[in-house]
Amino acid sequence: MPELPEMETYKSLLGSLIGGQKISDVEIGREKSINVPVERFIAQVSNQTIKTITRRAKYLIFQLQDDSCLLLHLMLGGWMFFGKEEDKPDRTIQVKLSFGEQHLYFIGLRLGYLHLLSPEEIKKEFEKLGLEVLDPDFTLDTFQQLMEKRKGMIKTTLINQEVLAGIGNAYSDEILWHAGIRPDKKINVLDEQQLTRVYQSIQFIFKKGIEQGGYMENPLYKGDNKTGGYQFYVYDQEGNACSRCHTPILKEEISNRKTFFCPN
Repeated sequence: MPELPEMETYKSLLGSLIGGQKISDVEIGREKSINVPVERFIAQVSNQTIKTITRRAKYLIFQLQDDSCLLLHLMLGGWMFFGKEEDKPDRTIQVKLSFGEQHLYFIGLRLGYLHLLSPEEIKKEFEKLGLEVLDPDFTLDTFQQLMEKRKGMIKTTLINQEVLAGIGNAYSDEILWHAGIRPDKKINVLDEQQLTRVYQSIQFIFKKGIEQGGYMENPLYKGDNKTGGYQFYVYDQEGNACSRCHTPILKEEISNRKTFFCPN
């Protein structure tokens, strides 16, 4: 599932590709991927200009010229491709936004969606989201205060979007490996130094993830050399040697999520 670095990469690339561009046509291949009747969606979105593209946690918000918004959540398996008809991947397309001869294809939206919402509805969607980990207000003191009254496992807490917004299953493993903390450690047994390492690792891993274009396998457009440059330290590396101590990486389930870590 795309997490904050992947969506930040999409945001920056799409901003230069379609920011300020007019949507010339809309096609819906799967009605369940949108939230209003197909005819209404097409009528309200067609011929609108993309004013801005912003991100909140794992969501993208395409603001249109009439101030309505398209809220994108890719969820598990979702991705996008931008290009001409002859360049599109041989995959089922759930939604297509056209910009003249170029098109933005939304692919793999089995669980994901592209919803047409008002700014007020967007605000309501985000009401329960926790503090953004890239927010200037996300300081070490703030992080320690958030963790003070928590008693669950550190991994489970990091991926709780109502506590912190943007960390998912993959990057939580990367962060905890970098911090030298087992994912099944209870928060209330971590000392101040360990929590400081977790905070610093959040900053390090997300900065690296964004700089390297996240981990998406598929390019956003033909010739895209930015997307997908991040290489995992431990996530999905079961049996491979830990790059720090050479011990084989283990895989276990924590809160019904596959979790990868170094036993040392």
